Amino acid sequence: MTDASRQRLIVALDSTDIDRARGWAEAVAPSCGLLKLGLEFFLANGAAGVRAITGRPIFLDLKLHDIPNTVAGAVRAVLPLAPAMLTLHAAGGAAMIEAARLAAAAAGAGRPRLLAVTVLTSLDAAALAATGVADSPSQQVLRLGRLALAAGADGLVCSPHEVVLLRDALGEAPILVVPGIRPAGAAAGDQARTMTPEQAVTAGADWIVVGRPITAAPDPAAAAAAIATAIA
Repeated sequence: MTDASRQRLIVALDSTDIDRARGWAEAVAPSCGLLKLGLEFFLANGAAGVRAITGRPIFLDLKLHDIPNTVAGAVRAVLPLAPAMLTLHAAGGAAMIEAARLAAAAAGAGRPRLLAVTVLTSLDAAALAATGVADSPSQQVLRLGRLALAAGADGLVCSPHEVVLLRDALGEAPILVVPGIRPAGAAAGDQARTMTPEQAVTAGADWIVVGRPITAAPDPAAAAAAIATAIA
């Protein structure tokens, strides 16, 4: 396995059980570049739980979305955890993203990279329309992506179906982190817009996020290694 392949895989440790998450982290660390801890884990275990997960840098996926002052305070609150990446919702608007960027700057060169979530991979066109957005998911992703990057985000979280669109429109500079990844034959679960790991990387994803196909596998270490090898 090459360093390049390992650095493209983020494994999502979605559990409230800190021992289970720590076991997964130890198993998959040789095959991934980042370990993702989201709301489920963070609300159950807090900052101490994040500190307990070691082996790879942390992608703290909290999807912050509130008024600018509150989001800035939340960013400052997690800076001591030294996450490599931190998410916030692009739909929070330019002022919110700018406030987050200013707050993150307090950490200097070691600040977390701010990733703006565009349209959740669980939403298709019908679900998006039900929220009042008449445009297609792709159009909304591009709109929110442009807004977020102009406001200071380092990159975007998008479904694999929007990667080519974003690369064509925004170039190579933005970090593109892509969930909704399912190896061939894996169940889609609650993901509406998916691709295989190989397809997403070929499309231009910098990082792919994989959770249940790895953590629910009989052998998570082998599952992670297989994905890393597939995208090498």
